[in-house]
Amino acid sequence: MKREIIKTLDGSTTIHLPDWDECYHSKHGAIQEAYHVFIKNGLSLVEEKTISILEIGFGTGLNAFITLLEAQKNNLSIDYTGVEAYPVEKEEAIEMNYLQELKAEEFETEYKEMHDCSWEEKNVFNPNFSLTKRKQFFQDIQDKNTFDLIYFDAFGYKVQPELWSTEIFRNMFEALKDNGILVTYAARGVVKRSMQEVGFIVKKVAGPPGKREMMISFKKL
Repeated sequence: MKREIIKTLDGSTTIHLPDWDECYHSKHGAIQEAYHVFIKNGLSLVEEKTISILEIGFGTGLNAFITLLEAQKNNLSIDYTGVEAYPVEKEEAIEMNYLQELKAEEFETEYKEMHDCSWEEKNVFNPNFSLTKRKQFFQDIQDKNTFDLIYFDAFGYKVQPELWSTEIFRNMFEALKDNGILVTYAARGVVKRSMQEVGFIVKKVAGPPGKREMMISFKKL
């Protein structure tokens, strides 16, 4: 499938798949979307200082990288697991302009290491952040009561509806600890109903630039 790097409206880059007309991040702003969805409406809601995170769709590593930056800034201890069935090539990820746009050039080594480090084992970057990358299909995730927070960042429902199924969200529900949170850029009614069917309490909130709404889901038992 053809792939091209494009610049989004906030100046940051993303990968575009012309055959699907789908991007790894919002065309309205990759970095803006990542911060709005996963930090403002995800990480900031977790009260603990030691946090385990599962990302569905590791992709270019943008969400993991901004989470590392937040861990450094706020002295958090984050154990991050990124799941990706079709990993982005390291050379392609390095072409992203996140270091410059985030003014985070001092973390160039960490960003490159995210894409260079081994899969299927924990890689400790510093006392604030560790990363485990898993090459895995989302439907095969079998973690139980493991994560405080899930970043659900799969490709959109219009191109891969099977990634937004009740089966997938049941796996997500079981992977979360009690009182855990799942956050996603999506806001479709069919997705909301699948989440509710497995037990999530779903809240719609204002979306990132270019999107009216998004969803936060809570595991309350």
